[in-house]
Amino acid sequence: MAKVQIKVNDNGSYRVTGDVELIDAEGNKFVTKQTFSLCRCGLSNNKPFCDGAHKGKFHSVVRATPSESESQ
Repeated sequence: MAKVQIKVNDNGSYRVTGDVELIDAEGNKFVTKQTFSLCRCGLSNNKPFCDGAHKGKFHSVVRATPSESESQ
């Protein structure tokens, strides 16, 4: 199985790449592709997926500290 990658985009979504199964709280599966974006701003009309509604309205730049990224 390919390694899954989740990238925290500046001022935007979580970009998910890899063989991932996305399920809701009741165990129902969402239809996904090999690469998709998840909303992290709460503004999307297509939750849990990002629809770009964050543009110009959501600001968050997250960086791993050197100790966090080295331990991975």
